[in-house]
Amino acid sequence: MSYAAGRLIHDADSHLMELADCLDDFLEAKHRAAYDALPKLQAWPRDGKWVSDARAKQSDAAFRAGAAENILLRRNYEALGAFQREDRPRALNELGFASQLVFTTWCLGNFGLDHTNPNLAYGTAQAHNRMMTAFCSVDRRFLPTSYVPLADFDQAKETARAAIEGGAKALMVPSVCPKGHSPSHVAFDSVWRMAEEAGLPIVFHVGGEEKLNPDYFNNGLPKVKDFHGGEENFTSVSYMMIPHSVMLTLAAMIFDGVLDRFPKLKIGVIELGGSWVPSWMRFMDSGAAAFRKGEERLQKLSLKPSEFVRRQVRVTPYPHEDAGWIIKNTGEEVCMFSSDFPHVEGGRNPLKRFDDSVAELPAYAIDRFYNANFADLMGAGLAPDLRGQKRAAA
Repeated sequence: MSYAAGRLIHDADSHLMELADCLDDFLEAKHRAAYDALPKLQAWPRDGKWVSDARAKQSDAAFRAGAAENILLRRNYEALGAFQREDRPRALNELGFASQLVFTTWCLGNFGLDHTNPNLAYGTAQAHNRMMTAFCSVDRRFLPTSYVPLADFDQAKETARAAIEGGAKALMVPSVCPKGHSPSHVAFDSVWRMAEEAGLPIVFHVGGEEKLNPDYFNNGLPKVKDFHGGEENFTSVSYMMIPHSVMLTLAAMIFDGVLDRFPKLKIGVIELGGSWVPSWMRFMDSGAAAFRKGEERLQKLSLKPSEFVRRQVRVTPYPHEDAGWIIKNTGEEVCMFSSDFPHVEGGRNPLKRFDDSVAELPAYAIDRFYNANFADLMGAGLAPDLRGQKRAAA
């Protein structure tokens, strides 16, 4: 029996664990030299021991024999289907989820290029998009995300169009503010319009936010290890910074009327937590009330900010958060299940943690959390037959 045990569950957050050569077949030749010179390629080279070790382990017959019983215990590059696409359908069969929204790991944050080198940023984004759709093409249950930098109005439009035509099921944008203009700028209406007309969501994901000022780590105390054993990567203090950018970006989009102009556009907030959402909704409502008299844009809004959230925004709490409390204080329309497979942050038993948290909710709210809210987010990106099947065939 699968981990989901026959329940109808959609997974709003899963990942590839790409190796350093993942973009090689998809990057335009004119960008190759600049891409090879990026600090990440210097720190994690294609011929590094980490690459050979990962390939060797996934090629070892004895190791592979234990994949099923270790489906939630083996993480990152040891996980089944981490970077070999032919293995990923088996991993999803073992998990038992009806579908998975799939994100990159290697390309999260787009190598920091959006603010420093927009031309290369669009080159790597387009290579990422082609790579993601190629990986996910092995099984229709995998829903690939494509990245659209917001550094340039015209290139954003063309990148979004190419991504949709190429088979993307969601368009990922950064939550950090672009350089020189707001993410709510009317010039991006063409991007939101294309997504709305295609029935695909705009999604934010951790990795695209403003990072914590590193001076916070200089506290005179011993350095803190993160989940992976490294220093100053993902700790309790840096965790507090995660939702800041998306709170501001989404507030700007709501106040500036983006969700009003595109009422069918859905927004996913993925792996950015959820405990902040109830107070953020109320804080926006109070801000709109306080400034409504002097701001024409607020007077034009057809709904309260919190009502836009309930209508159009869908959020994935972390498994260590109290999802039941979040749902009670946001509305049953907002929250979705996610596993973060195969990342270690998803935990070894996310279903149990979420089940315990939502146990006191009515059955319809629990179904919305595990199923209906994801289907609502994905729109045309989720095939009709995948919406109602407990176990879709590969």
